[in-house]
Amino acid sequence: MSKSPSMTAPVVGNTSGGSFTPAAPGAEMPQRRKLLLAATSAVGAAGAAAAAAPFLASWFPSERAKAAGAPVDVDVSAIEPGMLLRAEWRGQPVWVVRRTPEMLATLDAVKPKLADPESKAPQQPDYAANATRSIKPEMLVLLGICTHLGCSPTDRLAPAEGWAGGFYCPCHGSVFDLAGRVFAGMPAPTNLVVPPYKYLNDTRLRIGDDSKGA
Repeated sequence: MSKSPSMTAPVVGNTSGGSFTPAAPGAEMPQRRKLLLAATSAVGAAGAAAAAAPFLASWFPSERAKAAGAPVDVDVSAIEPGMLLRAEWRGQPVWVVRRTPEMLATLDAVKPKLADPESKAPQQPDYAANATRSIKPEMLVLLGICTHLGCSPTDRLAPAEGWAGGFYCPCHGSVFDLAGRVFAGMPAPTNLVVPPYKYLNDTRLRIGDDSKGA
């Protein structure tokens, strides 16, 4: 009858010279200990990174936050005089127009033809309830949504015969001047909306936030 192989515990210590000297406490299998320590450190680092990820992500507005109205920064440095830049805030089109002196000169001339030339309806913040409907006269900021049924008008900034320049809504024919003020007798009942905004510096706007800060 063959004998079953016996299980022999590993010998840890020094067996040279026919005698056995136990290994000092903590000296057994140093390589394994190093591997365990390395693995533990890696797991700890991964856990720390995972815990930090939500914190770092909170520094940036999510798509849901943007849709709910998180402010949008717009670089206006590249807008040439007489040109329009399109942005988006709350899922709505935003127009930023750098008006020329000639464009600004038309604002007073068309007043007799407008439904609300003094912007008395609350379609803009108080700081834009002025002749240019803006903080800086040359820079116009508007929501590109017609106040009739919510269509998006087209920009027709260049003057033509009988037309000083402005915006035209092809859906039902509403016409707005270069300050977003609606002409009298149009389907649109009010001027285009000026959203809240502020200047972060000379070349950067923040749409959706006009707070002064602490």
